[in-house]
Amino acid sequence: MEITLYCLAVAAAAVITGLLGRFMVPFLHKLKFGQTIREIGPSWHKGKQGTPTMGGLMFIIGGLAAAAICIAFLWMHGGAETQLMLVKIVAGALMAVGFGLVGFIDDYISIKKHRNLGLTEIQKLVLQFIIAAAYLVSVALAGGTTETVIPFVGAVDLGVFYYFIAAVLIVGMVNAVNFTDGLDGLNSSVTLVVSLTFSVIAMMLNRVGLSIFAAAMVGALIGFLFWNANPAKVFMGDTGSLFLGGFVCALAFGVDMPILLILVGIIYIAEILSVVLQVTYFKATHGKRIFKMAPIHHHFEMCGWSENKVCLVFSAVTLLAGILAVLIVRFGC
Repeated sequence: MEITLYCLAVAAAAVITGLLGRFMVPFLHKLKFGQTIREIGPSWHKGKQGTPTMGGLMFIIGGLAAAAICIAFLWMHGGAETQLMLVKIVAGALMAVGFGLVGFIDDYISIKKHRNLGLTEIQKLVLQFIIAAAYLVSVALAGGTTETVIPFVGAVDLGVFYYFIAAVLIVGMVNAVNFTDGLDGLNSSVTLVVSLTFSVIAMMLNRVGLSIFAAAMVGALIGFLFWNANPAKVFMGDTGSLFLGGFVCALAFGVDMPILLILVGIIYIAEILSVVLQVTYFKATHGKRIFKMAPIHHHFEMCGWSENKVCLVFSAVTLLAGILAVLIVRFGC
């Protein structure tokens, strides 16, 4: 039954998300919810001006709906998930939706003001830390511990420091995923592979509900790529990218191995580090740059890579990292 539910979650999410695009893309066009392209971005991106944004709503609805149906069916038929695991799934979904809501507000303000800036950085960070804290508190109240599993080492109890480290990791990773959204299909394809990786890992650890949760997002992103692949008919916006950041963190904490984000999320980390390094070096050297443009996907664009090539290479790197993560869990846990 479990394999059937995995397949059903992927298929249902893909179909729901794909069909939503038939209605949502024209609707967003009608509302004139178009993306404003930044002046400092690549000049050839100007042709994307006006492409509908907030398309992340499609895979949020499709993925969560499919996951809810399949996990409820599993539970009603004697699913082996513990109460704590169910709380982690539900709280993780709510955390992702909370981050998506922050992104929605940011997108809405940007659209109304016809610029590429919505909420201020401080406003976003405050809201993000509140959401991360709410997730960590809800898991703690359900019986969660301050232990984290490190492959080849075992469970390590971080005590009260766990909550500070976890909150910073969640907010940092959410923003790293957000930085990865800059080319047609890039964030969608990379996060599809990340979700698939965690689905396999959760399956290996016999966390069936969590594996189905991840599998549903795999299907939802497949359905979304039909609309988001180059040339994109719709962008996910901060609504989608911040949701995906929260979702990825929910998966990592769901398997009790957030440390895997360093490996599985290697592209996300490279993206945000490229921005930090570029800004720091630029200020320290009074105008010199390390990369032709940051985040790093734009650097490769400036080197002559097509958007499709960047997506393919970044997804391939993520897949290799994912395979390594699966092997580490298999032999190290």
